[in-house]
Amino acid sequence: MSALRAQDLVEQALAASTADGQVTFVVESSEANLRWASNSLTTNGAMRSRQVVVVSFVDGGTGMAVGTVTRTGTPDIKELVAASEHAARDAGPAEDAMPLVGETPPGNGDWDADPAATSIEVFSDFAPALGQAFGEARDRDELLFGFAEHSMRTVYLGSSTGLRLRHDQPTGRVELNGKSPDFGRSVWAGVGTRDFRDVSVADLAADVERKMGWSQRRIDLPAGRYETLLPPSAVSDLMIYLYWTMEARDADEGRNVFARPGGGNRVGERLARLPLNLRSDPCAPGLEAAPFQVVGASSGSASVFDNGMATPAVNWLEDGTLANLIRPRAWALKTTAPATAAVDNLILEDPTATATLEEMVASTERGLLLTCLWYIREVDPQTLLLTGLTRDGVFLVENGEVTGAVNNFRFNESPVDLLGRVVQAGRTERTLPREWNDWFTRAAMPPLRVPDYNMSSVSPAS
Repeated sequence: MSALRAQDLVEQALAASTADGQVTFVVESSEANLRWASNSLTTNGAMRSRQVVVVSFVDGGTGMAVGTVTRTGTPDIKELVAASEHAARDAGPAEDAMPLVGETPPGNGDWDADPAATSIEVFSDFAPALGQAFGEARDRDELLFGFAEHSMRTVYLGSSTGLRLRHDQPTGRVELNGKSPDFGRSVWAGVGTRDFRDVSVADLAADVERKMGWSQRRIDLPAGRYETLLPPSAVSDLMIYLYWTMEARDADEGRNVFARPGGGNRVGERLARLPLNLRSDPCAPGLEAAPFQVVGASSGSASVFDNGMATPAVNWLEDGTLANLIRPRAWALKTTAPATAAVDNLILEDPTATATLEEMVASTERGLLLTCLWYIREVDPQTLLLTGLTRDGVFLVENGEVTGAVNNFRFNESPVDLLGRVVQAGRTERTLPREWNDWFTRAAMPPLRVPDYNMSSVSPAS
């Protein structure tokens, strides 16, 4: 990595600007990883990278235009700034134009500090425990596959309005697959973490061992609607997709599931039969995220003009009622509604719930227990109908006990419709989304009981 500091690059870019405004941010990243297959480590490594983003704002007389240019490594800053300004002058007026943010948000970090970093040492306790799990799996004639990753991402953001902001974001995840030697049975367990000090390999391996035991008996079931227990990981994948669609503009203009028939949006409408709260909070313990916006390109959920805007805690659902939608400042001004920023974590909870997933299984007469979902795709944005597949273990529960594994299914469900049909939520816990963890790892969810989950067809997937 170049000796030129990220802060210096930001200051040089701002000093080189001839535009009407500029935001520059530098992202310093370091990552360490382990990968394993068939009860043996296969690769490990560490890497570092740098990304420099310059956003220039130029008033061409008909409105403010924006140009964004991104480079990796340590680029020629004058060339990068000139390219950004050229892109802005070639662009038309931005419809989300607003005065740049000038007020420093809470939690702006130590601008002068060096970037945070990780190394392979983050696995110093994890790796020996993993080796022990390999030996135990071999003794059971089972195979373990998976990976562990840890990254540190430091953002330095400066603006022509005087902002100097910095945030360190640690992110870690572990996925552990158990398989039979003939690959006919497969199960999964996973966890998210900030530093690996709270990761128990023994607990993950015990979860895999338990599910492998359940899967020794195979039962074939037809498609249909089943009482289904969704574990926290599966719930998180559904709720994250719901969260990604919570754009106020799409709702106000009738393009998503949060549009009110006849015009406007559904804020204030009850969506869940249970007293569920869906919220985001950059200070949530174990799920800490950036307390300000860092935006390289505008979208319906974020604006480059909002770089540096505070992202405080927000409730999306309150007591089952839709309370907020994601709304950049420009759309907030047009609709006289509050600007509301997305936060990089998501929490669903029923404040009255105390049951664990195990207790929910024990109280089930007959139903399905899922492990996780994958290949989730949107079918209809107006209802947020999603389709996808179950994966790595669907289990039959009879009289409070798991009695075997059943075939996989394709499902068709809307998470919004699902909220209105859930009859029980368990205790919220930190979880790792299976489908979306390349992009979103900071989630806490409860298990949910759905009386009629739609398994639309049998899937041959393993």
